Amino acid sequence: MKQYIKAVTTRIVLFLLTFFTSTIYVLAQSSNSSATTTTTQTQTWYTQPWVWIVGGAVFILVLIALVRGGNKDSVSITKTTTTERDV
Repeated sequence: MKQYIKAVTTRIVLFLLTFFTSTIYVLAQSSNSSATTTTTQTQTWYTQPWVWIVGGAVFILVLIALVRGGNKDSVSITKTTTTERDV
């Protein structure tokens, strides 16, 4: 039982030592110096509003063209039937 307690205690101590060492390492990485960083902002083409407006207009025109469709050459057939009756 004493060996088990020693093993657990050793693991806890190693864990705490690793935890505090890594915390110190992380804190050492942050600097409080006054470094200036410049960022450039780029926009992609699909974030522009005019692209969506033009795209919507083209979509509506194509949709109207498809709905109205090519019925210009359609042939209509009418059928009339006559019956003869006995008088």
